[in-house]
Amino acid sequence: MKKILLIEDDTEICEVIANYFNNKGTEVVAVNSGGEAFDIIRNDDISGYELILLDIMLPETDGFTLCRQLRMRSDVPVIFITARGREEDILYGYDLGCDDYIVKPFLLSALYSKCEALVRRSGNGDSNKVLSCGGISLDPRTLRCFADGNEVELPPKEFAILRYLLEHENWAVTRDTLLDRIWGYDYFGSDRVVDNHIKKLRKALGNAGSQIKTLVGRGYKLTKE
Repeated sequence: MKKILLIEDDTEICEVIANYFNNKGTEVVAVNSGGEAFDIIRNDDISGYELILLDIMLPETDGFTLCRQLRMRSDVPVIFITARGREEDILYGYDLGCDDYIVKPFLLSALYSKCEALVRRSGNGDSNKVLSCGGISLDPRTLRCFADGNEVELPPKEFAILRYLLEHENWAVTRDTLLDRIWGYDYFGSDRVVDNHIKKLRKALGNAGSQIKTLVGRGYKLTKE
């Protein structure tokens, strides 16, 4: 590992982790608030990191929200390091797309080994490959989308919905699933907001929008035709 991002509000923990990782030859860049981390994500400054260590209980923006935002933009490996060890928190973390979930306190040697193994596996994978289905293609790295060969500008929500549908081609994806994955567990509005964004997405995709099929009473499915 060359460089990782540590998002943790406890400066003592940051120092301990940074010292251990630095001695192993890994550079650690630490930020101490969710707001700082959100700025990094929003400005797409995460491409230089091989992995992110992320606390949940952070000032300004919590770790769950940050993970959800990350997954809209990147597949960089994410490991939660947190004192929250409830089963529902752990399952929710994985549902948001984290790669591992470690409850404090933990052994630094075990944390480093997990990070090293995860970076090694992700380096050999294709998690950032261009996603394609029929006339639609989407590049997670450059955040560009094409429909029938023409580039399409999509707002963040529509982009995130399309990416999830492309990653689950031919799957029946419920409205509740999209709400959880795109809006988050703390969303309390109507599930009809999904329908409105699907409508906008179809319109933006033009003829290719017909590939998004409505499953009456259930949700949606993306097909090649």
